[in-house]
Amino acid sequence: MPEPLALVFYERLMPGSQLVNRLQDLHYRVLVVNNAALLAATAKREKPLLLLADLTASGDVCDVISKIKADADTSHLPVIAFAPETETTLIAAAQKAGANFAVTETGLVSHLPHMIDRALQVD
Repeated sequence: MPEPLALVFYERLMPGSQLVNRLQDLHYRVLVVNNAALLAATAKREKPLLLLADLTASGDVCDVISKIKADADTSHLPVIAFAPETETTLIAAAQKAGANFAVTETGLVSHLPHMIDRALQVD
């Protein structure tokens, strides 16, 4: 059985590389995107099981999340957005944009398997 694909958008080495390593440890194939302008098209083309996005990366990440959630081809895609603890405004904006979870990066790294399970639950 092939490993599920996780799409990860980040620019900062930490926590981005740490997240990629954790996902690989959980037996995910990981595709990294480091350009916000390519994120929605990549999600549509590659059809990942989930998307993890660093809110502090260049570009309007919350706008991209909104576009992904508004597109019929990608609206089902679970999105976990993350930012440093000090970026409470970005975290709130990601929730408004439609992210399934918008969390601190410390929380994400600590609770990644649980968050993935919750994000993948079908209501």
